[in-house]
This record gives sequence, structure tokens and C-alpha cells, in this order.
Amino acid sequence: MSDDSQRTGHCLCGAVRFSATVNKPHVGACHCSMCRRWSSAPYMEIECAGVRFEGEEHITRFRSSDWAERGFCSKCGSNLFYRIIDSNNYQMAVGLFDDQSGLRFTLQVFTDETPDFYAFANETKMLTGAEIFAMYAPTDDETT
Repeated sequence: MSDDSQRTGHCLCGAVRFSATVNKPHVGACHCSMCRRWSSAPYMEIECAGVRFEGEEHITRFRSSDWAERGFCSKCGSNLFYRIIDSNNYQMAVGLFDDQSGLRFTLQVFTDETPDFYAFANETKMLTGAEIFAMYAPTDDETT
């Protein structure tokens, strides 16, 4: 990846375009049942900040939990992002980026939900669902 961490991308039909600052050139995969149902595979993402969308009117946002939402293009159905509601960061679908050079696959989450019919050969950090909830889910004190 070049020194410039600014990247652009778009959905399949081009109705939604975006520019974003890639926080780190690290790709993550989520194996949770929701991500697999949403994308029919693990959700492959890269964490970004400063995301600016063109064609925002074509983005449908779905609140998939108390703390997160998912976005997709209402015209072509492309998965666009997963986002913690109280965060400015987006986990953008890595396949949408115009330039995917210099990216490295470094993290897998919800590994305890990975089905038996696939396994990645890459050596990555691997976290279970319980480990992810311990890191990010609101505690009872935060929800009251």
C-alpha cells in the first residue's frame, strides 16, 4: 500500500461510491452466523475512518443488533459495511475497493462459528465470539 491510506471504491452497480481512510492495511474475516447469512460466506472487511459516500440515497441501513448496523446498496444489493453505531469507524467490504494492493489478511473473528466446509490457510490472529463480546459488547452498566 502506498503512503497514502486514502482509498476509493464502489458497489457492483456503481450507485454507491465512497472514499475512506484505511486505518491499517489489515483484512479481517468474520465467521459469525449473521455475517455468513448476510454474505453467504465470511464477511471480509477492512477498518476505515472518514468514510464519505456518494449516492447515500441508495444505501439501506439495517440495525442487526443493539449496537451495530449493516449497510447495502438498495439497487444492486452489494454489502457495503458493518458499523458499530457509536463509532466513526466502518468495517468496509474489502471487495469494493478499487485498489486492493498491499492489504494483508491478519484477523479472523467468531472462529468458533466457522462451519466445517471451509478453512483459511493464512496464519492470522483468531478470536472466538466470546472474546469479541468481551472486547466490544456493552456491559449491563453501559446499557442502563
